[in-house]
Amino acid sequence: MNDIAETTSPEAGARPAISISPGRQKRVRAGHPWVFSNEIKMTPEVKALTPGTVVDVVDAAGSAVGTAIFNPHTLIAARLMTSHSFADIDADWLAAKITRAAALRDRLYDKPFYRLIHAEADGLPGLIVDRYDDACVVQLNTAGMELLVAEIVAALQQTIAPKGIVLQRDSAARHLEGLPTVAPEIVGNVASPAPLTENGVGFLADLSEGQKTGWFYDHRENRARVAALSKGQRVADVYSYLGGFGLQAAAAGATDVVCIDRSEPALDLATQAATAAGLGDICKFEKSEAFAALEALSSAKEKFGVVIADPPAFVKSKKDLKPGARGYRKLTRLAAKVVAHEGILCVASCSHHMPMEIYAEQVQRGVHDAGRTGRILHVGGAGPDHPTHPNLAESAYLKCLLLQLD
Repeated sequence: MNDIAETTSPEAGARPAISISPGRQKRVRAGHPWVFSNEIKMTPEVKALTPGTVVDVVDAAGSAVGTAIFNPHTLIAARLMTSHSFADIDADWLAAKITRAAALRDRLYDKPFYRLIHAEADGLPGLIVDRYDDACVVQLNTAGMELLVAEIVAALQQTIAPKGIVLQRDSAARHLEGLPTVAPEIVGNVASPAPLTENGVGFLADLSEGQKTGWFYDHRENRARVAALSKGQRVADVYSYLGGFGLQAAAAGATDVVCIDRSEPALDLATQAATAAGLGDICKFEKSEAFAALEALSSAKEKFGVVIADPPAFVKSKKDLKPGARGYRKLTRLAAKVVAHEGILCVASCSHHMPMEIYAEQVQRGVHDAGRTGRILHVGGAGPDHPTHPNLAESAYLKCLLLQLD
């Protein structure tokens, strides 16, 4: 998938090649973008390759499989960039990928605020690019993308010509690749804070020091759905960050909104955005830990027509599954207690290690623990600017449940 008209290297076969072991090529031939280390003939020469090297991939018979970025030290050793053999991975090649990705997003949205590149789903494994009109934030999550950083910057400048680019090198994924965490690098000029618009509401984001890439575009459709249910309601937005759910609910006609988060800088930006949007009288902002805030609201007998609980990942690895599941259950119980009769509860998980069936079960248990019953109105995920690779279940990470509680 994701293959486009491509150039080939001047001398096919001149760069390193890795060979898949006999009988291990079927999954990759069927379209999966990863080759694991135990599927590769790890010769001394292959083991000595610099992490991130662009390689040609062949099967045991020597037939071409494609072009990949390779790291001999990781479980996911080869990440296919294209099924074309001997593709010339340079700025022009990257620019063609970015151009196609931008064309899709511009069909989806009327303003250039979106995820531009979503890693494997856009044929660029380990690369995340979020666009904020004339600025971009780039996450370099694999050794291959780190080695290609100059070409990535050149390709962005060639295609969408941003005034500024923020290069982020602080993701947990980098540790698995053997890459260091370093301070962000800014190329050109980036506004601080940077304005953005989502669903007709303006926000402010810190693109270099905020969480992840500064904003979470993945919840765009979920925020719109919740906002549509918020007219005339009291709303509590827990783990509000920059007020994405809360401000959109206020703009849609909520009577009052409380945004709760532990980050004072994030709440300051949310406050500024609310004031600029004329929503300052409707929205208030509370610096607090989410569980403590929900317990306090419950003790005070507070009730809200809409409650949103959108926490950071509770399950960051498979070993965190059991404690993380308990955390989602407890969060749902606490949130459900402050939902008014026939009110709306929106709960989400961004943990890709948390399967949907287990997450839904924990939400059901949490609702029951709160002494409530209800019904699931909608099961959502990330918006279409976060496409899912059809052979990579891990790319469908976001789970969002919308319930009405009795």
